[in-house]
Amino acid sequence: MLLKKNSIPFIIFFAAMFNVQTTRAQHADRISPGELWPDDHGEHIQAHGGGITKVKDKYYWYGEERRRGLDSNIRYVSCYVSKDLMNWKFKGDVVAFTDPENLGPKWILERPKVFLSKKTGKFVMYFHLDNATYKYARVGIAVCDRPDGQFRYLKSFHPLDHESRDIGQFVDDDGAQYLVFEDRPLGFHIVKLTENCLGIEREMCLIRQHMEGGAIVHYQGLYYAIGSALTGWRPNANKYATATSLEGPWSDFKDIAPKETNTYNSQSTLLLKISGRKDTTVVFLGDIWKPRSQWDSRYLWMPVEIGNGRMWLPKPVPFKINVREGSTFKAD
Repeated sequence: MLLKKNSIPFIIFFAAMFNVQTTRAQHADRISPGELWPDDHGEHIQAHGGGITKVKDKYYWYGEERRRGLDSNIRYVSCYVSKDLMNWKFKGDVVAFTDPENLGPKWILERPKVFLSKKTGKFVMYFHLDNATYKYARVGIAVCDRPDGQFRYLKSFHPLDHESRDIGQFVDDDGAQYLVFEDRPLGFHIVKLTENCLGIEREMCLIRQHMEGGAIVHYQGLYYAIGSALTGWRPNANKYATATSLEGPWSDFKDIAPKETNTYNSQSTLLLKISGRKDTTVVFLGDIWKPRSQWDSRYLWMPVEIGNGRMWLPKPVPFKINVREGSTFKAD
């Protein structure tokens, strides 16, 4: 084929664009804590303060969408899906709500967590719903028939008539589902959800410790609960406690990482247990917040050292996950 002289710049441009698309589709073989984490489009993942819900062999990651250029009157929750926890496909914003309860300017939707009701088959999203002064302090609920569909706002409430700010999710080995919520006057509540996941069945425990970013994992017969102190956007030394039952009694809280690192400048959001054919690994999921450039906030994921009542977050390094085996290992 003969090429005209003026077609050469076009070919160069096309080749460059092809190379960009190829780079964007590049397969990730590791997680690099604190670095930009591109999705399948090459865009930094926007799933802050989030949670993960496993459906069969897929992991759905939900979080606060904080990219630049968003409508300031709307709150968004993004959804990503993965089979290996390293490569994530963007499924879109599954929530795009205008102010649902006339809360006023700068109303708040934070820390979305999604539960799957085995009774109804519906996906139920819990989130912290508040006004700009954090005085409303309620749990909001939205529902959907699919994990990646458009969630419909349902209601808000004070769980057990208590105020609720930061929330966390926990699914036990027997499938029972629990909500963790921070109650500023009293402390750290752990409550069991009803079978349809639309309400509270009963309170398991009140830990009289004021903690945000609450998360729980059940590992080798012990429950481990973690959280961070009340310092707003500023990181602090996250702590953990243990108990043989969710009802307690709970041990004293201890640092999860060297105190001077402020949990490597991150805040907990979830403890993800990966159970495979040969091993079980617990991964700390945290947010590295950048309040002045929220779209650039990063993630600190790192396997913890856990067992016999001890949990420790080592210095973050790039690592790989084998979800089938349930193992993680340091990247080369």
